[in-house]
Amino acid sequence: MRVFHGHRRVAGCFTHERNRPQSVGRTSAHGLLGTKHMMALGLALSLVIGLSLGLMGGGGSILTVPVLHYVFRVEPHDAIAMSLVVVGATSIVALVPYARAGRVRWRIGLAFGAASMIGAFAGGRLGAALPGVVLIAIFALVMLAAGVAMITRARGSMPAGTGDLRLPRVLAIGLGIGLLTGILGAGGGFVIVPVLTLLGGLAMRDAIGTSLLVIAMNSLAGLAGAATHTTLDGRITAAVTGLAIAGSLVGVRYGRRLSAQHLQRAFGWFVIIVGMFILARELC
Repeated sequence: MRVFHGHRRVAGCFTHERNRPQSVGRTSAHGLLGTKHMMALGLALSLVIGLSLGLMGGGGSILTVPVLHYVFRVEPHDAIAMSLVVVGATSIVALVPYARAGRVRWRIGLAFGAASMIGAFAGGRLGAALPGVVLIAIFALVMLAAGVAMITRARGSMPAGTGDLRLPRVLAIGLGIGLLTGILGAGGGFVIVPVLTLLGGLAMRDAIGTSLLVIAMNSLAGLAGAATHTTLDGRITAAVTGLAIAGSLVGVRYGRRLSAQHLQRAFGWFVIIVGMFILARELC
């Protein structure tokens, strides 16, 4: 993995040069003003990513790759690797207040996370074999599924928790979520939280805190798997990560005062709209 500081890259850093969007560091056809607006939009959405992680233990990471690719004009494979840095670092910081409050089920989280790390590392390696346009199209489909899951959970139409989170099931689900994380750069919190509540019988706040632990472990393993074929833009990664962390701390602080159901429903519809936009853009 290469890390560079700035928006220009030397020749050969991208494997899909002809499909690469124009870098935000260059003046586009819309001029410098348009570039500044895009930068401002990207930074604002970075706060939203962190807010979602802090409030709901997941969901925000599903926006990270689209923000990096479409707003900051990062090539898909590199956007996925940078997303893993953003999501992993933000999850670790957001995890601390939940841990202090005793809202992390360490035994379940570490078992789930260990299984997920295997899948995430494999997914990080597999992602190199997939063309960027395919990765983005798959990501859009996952966004649609995530949005539907958030809306369904917000409506309270999911069954009550069973507490039946046995080891084989933990391993199977963990491997699947890890694979998703490694290939697409999404933390998988939109799946992990329902699994922990429905099958593990965890209270919602405990599921959110434990989800952040699993997401952090996933992201680390996925980044290790993607390290051989990606390049990170240090400035963009640092800016997005810093704002996402700030957003997550705000989300953790005010999470108890806001209606989780209303937030999940609104965010779910937002994710669906973004997913439909990406799918239409890539297929048309």
